Amino acid sequence: MEKRSGTISRVNGPIVEAEDVFSLKMLDMVEVGPLHLIGEVMRLKGGKASIQVYEDTTSLKAGDPLFSRGAPLSVTLGPGLLGTIYDGIQRPLEIIRKEQGPFLQRGIRTEALDQKKEWPFSPLAEKGTFLSGGSVIGTVQETSLLSHSIMVPPNISGTLTWIAEEGSYTVTDKIATLQQEDGNPHPLFLSQQWPIRQLRPYLKRLPITQPLITGQRVIDTLFPMGMGGCVAIPGGFGTGKTVTQHQLAKWSESRIVIFVGCGERGNEMTDVLNHFPKLLDPRTQRPLLERTIFIANTSNMPVAAREASIYTGITLAEYYRDMGYNVALMADSTSRWAEALRELAGRLEEMPMEEGFPAYLPSRLAEFYERAGRVSTLNHQEGSITVFASVSPPGGDFSEPVTSHTKRFVRCFWALDKALANARHYPSISWTESYTEYVEDIKEWFSKNVADQWLSLRYEIMDLLQREEKILQVVKLVGADVLPQGQKLIVEICSLFKNSFLQQSAYDEVDSFSSAKKQFLMLKAILTLYHKSEERLRDGFTTDDLKELPVYQEMLRMKYTFSEEELDTLDALTERTEESLNQWSSQ
Repeated sequence: MEKRSGTISRVNGPIVEAEDVFSLKMLDMVEVGPLHLIGEVMRLKGGKASIQVYEDTTSLKAGDPLFSRGAPLSVTLGPGLLGTIYDGIQRPLEIIRKEQGPFLQRGIRTEALDQKKEWPFSPLAEKGTFLSGGSVIGTVQETSLLSHSIMVPPNISGTLTWIAEEGSYTVTDKIATLQQEDGNPHPLFLSQQWPIRQLRPYLKRLPITQPLITGQRVIDTLFPMGMGGCVAIPGGFGTGKTVTQHQLAKWSESRIVIFVGCGERGNEMTDVLNHFPKLLDPRTQRPLLERTIFIANTSNMPVAAREASIYTGITLAEYYRDMGYNVALMADSTSRWAEALRELAGRLEEMPMEEGFPAYLPSRLAEFYERAGRVSTLNHQEGSITVFASVSPPGGDFSEPVTSHTKRFVRCFWALDKALANARHYPSISWTESYTEYVEDIKEWFSKNVADQWLSLRYEIMDLLQREEKILQVVKLVGADVLPQGQKLIVEICSLFKNSFLQQSAYDEVDSFSSAKKQFLMLKAILTLYHKSEERLRDGFTTDDLKELPVYQEMLRMKYTFSEEELDTLDALTERTEESLNQWSSQ
């Protein structure tokens, strides 16, 4: 229930200062001015409050009233989230467009979930049972792909005194009552509220032991990602950050995808919103939209809402994680989020540090990334949040503050290379600047589910790529003709690996996705070719002879010619390679 809690004394862009404030707390949600613009208390000092407003503050003036909601900025959680497009403070943009036109008007107050739609509720808990926070009381079939668990809010517990029968209910209908320990009854609904800046609790954090298979060979083989981990994807303009995230959203082994467009250009977000509804989930052949939530906060929207959009996205991710799902959060991009922090800190007249960013930038980044992870939930299930955060360093400079601080808090780094992008080599992930620290955590999974040789083959191809890098530096000085055949072979094998393995087409039906097994068989064939060719060097074998081999030509095309149903044939390519080189030696 809102009540007047102060008077505006100063307006400084998105920052509003109020005096004569009372009953306000830090991070309280407030409504500012006669239009009731949504804001959040960021500072309290000497009877004055500094508030960041999530809407355009034009026409606000000193003397306008300030109203308190009496609660922190929160999001509504419940069935109906999937397939919806929200702005940074969870206002459904499609509903606003239908009701009020294509432009987002100030002061609009729209419910995040459809208040009239009925959902088929199936009760699971029994009357008289003591339920703690996170307990599941029933389920709703939210989409054809996903069952939505209706849970007790994490901060509530008590004895179930009443639960609704199986039937259809709206998100505002009461479906259960808990008798709390203090004797007060607490009604439960299909939906609940949760503050976006507050971590949703869990029982314990679990170690990362399984990779998040993405189907992208350069990622899964060279720089694998652990399920429940964090990865930074830095790159300059045009290096393919957004397309890479599209591929990850489509193919990664996550049940839920949350895409946060934070401060990106409007045309990029338009492409995403136009493209995603047409995509089919490759595993179920259902629209990908049925397991995706969009948060669109483009560069022309209020800067303060950009700062909140990241927290809105991670809170929605935690909600589905608590149901036991694996969630992928795509944040595009954290650089724009950090720029919003910088602008707001400047308006608050806080002391700037490197490149004008506030001193608390590292701690804010740490708070965000630590909300990822694989956990045991309050209802004793396992769920995870994997964060894919793109970074847009000015001029592709990875030493700038956002990128350098991000590297402190993530264990995986996929550096996008402008030179690779210009050469139309996609994904343009650099194999020299990228790294991952998840290999030791997930090697047992690969050994058990793919092959015992996976780790050794990965190390070997990484070593070859590093050796090739040094050889190419010599080539720049003296040319390739003076190289011995052994070094020429390394350069040729690495060129084959880059073109037939690392380079991948998002538009080819066969090449768009490669399972972990297919990736291993492709890598095994290439390294077998290298070892057998190296053995033949003493017999006069040259790289020219290598290029004339039918198996070499077959490897050049193998990413297009061998589908997931033809892995046995791909496995036989290794044997044919050995036979081909053995026959050459007898000529």
